[in-house]
Amino acid sequence: MEGHPPSQKVPTPMNVREHPTRPAPARPGGPPRSALDLPTWPLGVLFGGLPLWWACGVLDVVTIPFGVLMAWLMTRVGGVRVPRGFGWWVLYCAWALASVVMLDRAAGLVLFGYRWLLCVAAGVIFAYVFNARATITSRYLTGTLTLWFLYVTVGGYLGLAVPTGSLRTPAHHLLPGAARANELIGQMTVRPFAQYNPDGFLEVSPRPTAPFLYTNNWGSVYSLLAPFVVVYLLHTWRTRRGLAVAALLLASTIPAFLTLNRGMFISLGIAVAYLAVRAALARKGAIVVAVALSVALGVVLFNVLPVSERMGLRLNEEAEGTSNTARLSLYEQSLSAVAASPLLGHAAPIPSANPEEPSVGTQGQLWMLLVSHGPVAALAWVAFFLAMRARGRRRGDPLGVAACTTLLVGTVQLLFYGMLPYGLPLLMVAAAVAARGPELPAHSEGDPR
Repeated sequence: MEGHPPSQKVPTPMNVREHPTRPAPARPGGPPRSALDLPTWPLGVLFGGLPLWWACGVLDVVTIPFGVLMAWLMTRVGGVRVPRGFGWWVLYCAWALASVVMLDRAAGLVLFGYRWLLCVAAGVIFAYVFNARATITSRYLTGTLTLWFLYVTVGGYLGLAVPTGSLRTPAHHLLPGAARANELIGQMTVRPFAQYNPDGFLEVSPRPTAPFLYTNNWGSVYSLLAPFVVVYLLHTWRTRRGLAVAALLLASTIPAFLTLNRGMFISLGIAVAYLAVRAALARKGAIVVAVALSVALGVVLFNVLPVSERMGLRLNEEAEGTSNTARLSLYEQSLSAVAASPLLGHAAPIPSANPEEPSVGTQGQLWMLLVSHGPVAALAWVAFFLAMRARGRRRGDPLGVAACTTLLVGTVQLLFYGMLPYGLPLLMVAAAVAARGPELPAHSEGDPR
């Protein structure tokens, strides 16, 4: 059961329970009286503090302590609820934890625990945003995510400007040598600015990664954030901030195109098509025109920037390295791995038959789930997000449409992108927004952003 005993009824769409308007404010310095009054700052610091987390070398783990913090804050208030369908996520976390018995060596326990804790923390973030709908408003939420989008864009330009650069974080210098030698910890604490091999035979141009580890991470986060940035643009339209957001969106297209990230292009194409169909069905001609102009701009930039030439070089590089053949081989090995352990999986990706290839189960989140935890866990993961998107499918407000768009994009990306550790928190925010319904009328004004 979700919701709170209604004290004042407000109109709600179908399939969303009624929530009360905001209760009386808490005493100064005291805890909030209701889950509706949960503070906004944990979410704002989590996303707004990205440069600090990146520079310190803790960006890949920061959601875990923030999950603990949000869980503690929710224990101090009454009336915390989760929507129907959240049980799918509980099932996923429980099933994934059970698969730990399939680990064949104790050394894998740290990586297993890290991934599992990221998923648990993501569930807490979902519950927090779902309950704090009176304080985490559309304007505040989209403004915070737009700040993240700004950091992603700046990181993209950093990768283009200093493609061979990297940041050795304080965490790297503070950790003992044995810890630094660990591949996972080494990746967390030494942050490359771009994927680039200047000594490569085909001289492929740099592809931005900062502030993340890989170009695929950059492209995934960019396409998951874009719908929320558009909503913030609507909130700030005809103001100086709105002009800055519009300029940011335009400027971000340059590093986005130069990532040569086909998965990101597919994701953005799906998002644009979905928005166009929603706008056409709602007979909102202005939005249809805006979408058409965006597509036209994209075509122009694709031809003006050296995207086509660089994409050709990248495809040639992949052909030389038989990348597509290797990927197909990994998919086939993933299915074989599932057949070998269909109940609990293998607890982690497994080595490929070809030692030159990546591990089996690392070519997309869906394959990671199937190989690591089995079909039941994969079904529970997908069912959760589909259930949350189904709850928001009738919403016609901009935030609701953006959340459903992001969930659609995230579902498609499961086939070729990993969602840990960067994409999953964004998907959880989108899922919470889709599930909780429209904003409370009492908080449609006076937002902190």
